[in-house]
Amino acid sequence: MADMYAATSGIECMSYNHQNLKSEAEIASMREAGLLTWQAHQVAAALVKPGITTAEIDHAVAQFIQEQQAESLFKDVPSATGNVPFPAVTCISINEQLVHGLPGTRQLQTGDIVSIDIGLRYHGWCGDAAVTHPVGPIAESTQRILDITEGALQLAIELLPQKQRWSQVARALEAYVKQAGFAVVEGLVGHSIGHEMWETPQVPNYYSLQYEALGDFELQAGVVIAVEPMVTMISQRVQTLPDHWTIVAQDGLPAAHFEHTLALTASGVQVLTAGPDGKAWAVPA
Repeated sequence: MADMYAATSGIECMSYNHQNLKSEAEIASMREAGLLTWQAHQVAAALVKPGITTAEIDHAVAQFIQEQQAESLFKDVPSATGNVPFPAVTCISINEQLVHGLPGTRQLQTGDIVSIDIGLRYHGWCGDAAVTHPVGPIAESTQRILDITEGALQLAIELLPQKQRWSQVARALEAYVKQAGFAVVEGLVGHSIGHEMWETPQVPNYYSLQYEALGDFELQAGVVIAVEPMVTMISQRVQTLPDHWTIVAQDGLPAAHFEHTLALTASGVQVLTAGPDGKAWAVPA
């Protein structure tokens, strides 16, 4: 689940220290939560087809989370206004809906794309991941935005062990998306993650002097972050619908969202929300 941009929430200067870097044992525990998150995504993916309602997908994921004696990270999270708790265990966003879509009676149709975001806590540790699925055959331009958004996440995975600070990765992600002719959404960011879904510092997919000055952080062993590129066709502007949650692209065109929980270790990057064989969307072959 995307966090709001730091500048809108009074971010103060912050950096990683020994207290919020994760140990090897803690990362191993987070991997258990991440694997369950991946398994929950398999439950959802198996249901993505024309005619299914988003509520049916959410119900299946909720049942899986309950069976695993895990806890949803999304259910009952308060809205930005504080008045409307999130009513489901999944964010399911269709077409121009970028993130935080509310499951309901809407049926998926051939040609749609649907972003499914799932977060859960297991034995005290969190996993968070998102993927955008095509529903049957989709337009070539829509497939391209899926490919570029997934490619941005893959680029982040590749660059994390090569760079010294997150801002260097963010610059590369922004350039990659813009060179492909798409727009990087500003105002929504990824986040650090551990015992809580939203930990500091925040993890934008773009570069700004303000962020580098206030919240940039060193990439070192023990860093665990949820990286989630959010990409629109033309305009980077988004708006929140009257339901208090669903964020849509103002250009009204399809938007895409991919996310993994990633841990930096002494041996490289571990995709904590990958499958048991280490494979998942955006994971380099």
